[in-house]
Amino acid sequence: MLFVRPGRLADLDALEHMARTAQPVLHSLPHDRRALEARVALSEDSFRAEVDFPGEEFYLFVLEDSETGKLMGTASIVAAAGYSDPFYAFRNDALIHASRELHVNRKIHALTMSHELTGKSRLAGYYIHPSLRGDAAAHLLSRARMMYIAANRKRFTPEVFSLLLGVTDEKGVSPFWEAVGRKFFGRDFADIEIESGGRSRTFIAEVMPTYPIYVPLLPEAAQRVLGEPDANALLAYEIHLEEGFETDRFIDIFDAGPVLTAQVDRSACVTRNETREVREVHESAAPASGSAFLIAHNGADGEFRCVLGDLPAAQREGAPLAHAARAALGVQDGDAVRCVPLYRPQGEQQSGDAQ
Repeated sequence: MLFVRPGRLADLDALEHMARTAQPVLHSLPHDRRALEARVALSEDSFRAEVDFPGEEFYLFVLEDSETGKLMGTASIVAAAGYSDPFYAFRNDALIHASRELHVNRKIHALTMSHELTGKSRLAGYYIHPSLRGDAAAHLLSRARMMYIAANRKRFTPEVFSLLLGVTDEKGVSPFWEAVGRKFFGRDFADIEIESGGRSRTFIAEVMPTYPIYVPLLPEAAQRVLGEPDANALLAYEIHLEEGFETDRFIDIFDAGPVLTAQVDRSACVTRNETREVREVHESAAPASGSAFLIAHNGADGEFRCVLGDLPAAQREGAPLAHAARAALGVQDGDAVRCVPLYRPQGEQQSGDAQ
């Protein structure tokens, strides 16, 4: 069974392998082993700490196969993006250029460097092993973070955001980077990705343009990819929309990928949350008919677990779980778990889903 839990220093070898092989680059996992060890240690401290408001905390999650003990993915939450240095993105503004004499009134889009997202909680560092097929494991790993946020509100800001991979070609070349970033940095996209530290490095403000970039002056190839997710990020995009994220006026400063934002109070993990009581069922029992749910449990000393399981539609029927699920969650008969349906009914689709 696949389950999500906090990363530990004991996972360092597996995390180092993921950091070096993951594409695109995982900003949350440094390639340097000592830096990575410090990052994981910070995560362990963050999970255990008593927190009244978000600060420099960092939460690293891993996806583990309970049968083999192998790590199959990782994802993270940054409690306050740009805590030490501002977090940079482009804001897509609409400017009006008008002339009464010429009877001209034009709305022109322009990209302005902004650090308005600084201080907001960010979902980051998502990576899942290519061998995992289907979208169930991807839903579990990505949305377990929102299950944790929903259960630990003081640790995070009321609004969270996520930055998705922008469009690149088969060689990893970003048309937006070629049109904008390369003009200022004179280096390849992949090199600056590694150096940028998740868009919170001082050199971004030092090198990137401080004046608005008028979109109509960009090459058509660069204009077409503004705010568009890469083909490899489409599943992640759909998962975010299912949770309640919506597209915003911000785009990534390097590859023009979309920035999605969500009000935690309106997210699926809050609005569709049910607290259910665990009921022990035997492996020989016929599986209960029902719907797929995210099932999470917060334990002592920062412990957190999340799995996917089928539960009856009626909340009063509790959470009947077989041994494998109970063991993965670290629960027993009578314990309370947080349960959220994996999918919202069609009638509850939000406006952002149609974008």
